[in-house]
Amino acid sequence: MTNLTAKQPEAFLTEAEAILQAKAGAADAFEYLYKAHCRRVYSVCLRMIKNPAEAEDLTQQTFLQLFRRIGTFRGESGFSTWLHRVTVNIVLMHLRRKKPTEILEAELERDGSNAADSRELASCDTSVLGAIERFNLTRAIRKLPSGYKQIFLLHDVIGYEHNEIAGLLGCSTGTSKSQLHKARKRLQCLLQGQQGQTEVGVAIA
Repeated sequence: MTNLTAKQPEAFLTEAEAILQAKAGAADAFEYLYKAHCRRVYSVCLRMIKNPAEAEDLTQQTFLQLFRRIGTFRGESGFSTWLHRVTVNIVLMHLRRKKPTEILEAELERDGSNAADSRELASCDTSVLGAIERFNLTRAIRKLPSGYKQIFLLHDVIGYEHNEIAGLLGCSTGTSKSQLHKARKRLQCLLQGQQGQTEVGVAIA
């Protein structure tokens, strides 16, 4: 994290005062908020994207968005909670712009991934069979309904807990668990169908 610093902001300015001044366009107030929150924002980006360079870029994008949207902060929740939601939305938009295969290949092959179920479905060896299984998994995930796919990626690929997903998506923990269960069941059906097609193709060959 080369260009990000987390120096203590000026002692005479409180966060509440900085927010009010930032809404009025004060550059010093934005600097205060940046210094106070840049490391936390970077950590969220890095956790979701698993790439330091991209995480740093997304951190900068988050604070640019903060500059544009600070006027929409009404104080109904804590500023750090509001900024966390802004950060997650920035990262999710970034992920949506990337090809699903690029995201999944990086996550499914990464050592220490939290996606235990995904690892079981996708072989990590370098054989032709392993490559086919990884391709089938990626293709099956792309066929999931958007709601199922979003929760599957957040939980099984990125590693969020159900209570965190509920907070991010504005749903209940029970809904997150239910959607994930349905997503896994649908994936299992899709993969079984693809496996049958692969076996038929190999037999014909």
